Amino acid sequence: MLSSFLLSAQEEISFIDPTQKVQSVRFQEVNNLIVVPVNVNGKQLSFILDTGVNKTILFNIVPTDSLELKNIKKITLQGLGDGMPIEALISKNNNVGIQNYKGSKEDIYVILKDRFDISAKMGVTIHGIIGYRLLKNTIVHVNYKSKKINFYNPAHFKYSSCRNCEEFPLQFYRNKPYIDVTIQLDTIGNEKTPVKLLIDSGGSEAVWLFEGTKDVIRTPKKSFKDLLGEGLSGSIFGNKSRLEEIAIGRFKIKKPTVSFLDSTATFNARQFRGRNGSIGGNILKRFKLWIDYPNKKIVFKKNGSFFGGFEYNMSGIDVVYDGQVLIKEKLRDYTRGGQFELNEDNMDLSTVSVFVNYKYMFKPSYKINKIVPGSPADLAGLKKGDLFLEINGNKVHNFTLKRLLGKFQERDGKRIRLKVERNGEVLKFDFRLRKRI
Repeated sequence: MLSSFLLSAQEEISFIDPTQKVQSVRFQEVNNLIVVPVNVNGKQLSFILDTGVNKTILFNIVPTDSLELKNIKKITLQGLGDGMPIEALISKNNNVGIQNYKGSKEDIYVILKDRFDISAKMGVTIHGIIGYRLLKNTIVHVNYKSKKINFYNPAHFKYSSCRNCEEFPLQFYRNKPYIDVTIQLDTIGNEKTPVKLLIDSGGSEAVWLFEGTKDVIRTPKKSFKDLLGEGLSGSIFGNKSRLEEIAIGRFKIKKPTVSFLDSTATFNARQFRGRNGSIGGNILKRFKLWIDYPNKKIVFKKNGSFFGGFEYNMSGIDVVYDGQVLIKEKLRDYTRGGQFELNEDNMDLSTVSVFVNYKYMFKPSYKINKIVPGSPADLAGLKKGDLFLEINGNKVHNFTLKRLLGKFQERDGKRIRLKVERNGEVLKFDFRLRKRI
């Protein structure tokens, strides 16, 4: 039970100037997630904008961040995952916001040990997650194509007429937004099933479903066991498959991937008995969105990504960023002597001098965080902790994490040749991607 220390009222995040109409900010899209710059006590940090959380959580602070936190008390937190509750701190009366949209008495929950290291999984520095507190008093327009968010002052905002938009009511439970949609599972023929799903901009998958929350929600026969992600309380496992369709009003999305979560990992999420799962970033990014907490509604308008496919990792390798390594690269400068012009009839190779120079650069390093049992990578002999050196003859340090992960999503049967380092030894592995759904 949280004490009265935790339950005291917070000052709302709002526009400093009540006459200001809008505050705009650019964001990064990483693994279908929205990463925004948030100012905390005068320090700019990177937060995931997550409609699926009702607390502001900080979990990647190091001494060099020199962030001052106020009025601290120890607590425990429990989230998705198969592990035990984790130790945390709550810090009160913090200044939090984006430019001129902010509050001065915000509670921040600080994870003492970042056990799932989200920065390593995303390949960019992520300091925390923010959701309800930032969204409560504003109308947010998210444009995934331009990577821009507008925070509108509800007192001055009017919706424009939009024939291609569709509006839906939001239902809130513990300050998290839910929407009613329909799905078609391949296990029940052409029948459409109404479900209530959390709008979860902090989830990179397309759809999560909680098996057993309705009689018809069962994992299809064509599925496979997979590591679906990490929560505050540990790894999240389940079965990955595809839906025949998800319909958000008149917007019908064909063959999205879907993950069926086991009851252990989702025990806390199932406390809202009406909930059947979540809609994540791989669906949301296909729309322009107006997320309107004050008026309890959301507006969808499809964008150019609407008809894109739903790919997934076919290797069984969970890749993470492993810091930077110093790479020595060779530079060559060819200089030919003499004052004449070289051509095919007049070329004296004896006058050619080759100067070899080197440059040293810090470049990213990647390693295997987990291997899915029975996957192509597992059967080939790859192991947790293997450090990537080359993929299909290309040096991995020249890749971004997104590009490296893309290699494992290209096509069924694609040959993957990996060179890795294991305990100081260089090893080679060869396998083919296998499409299972």
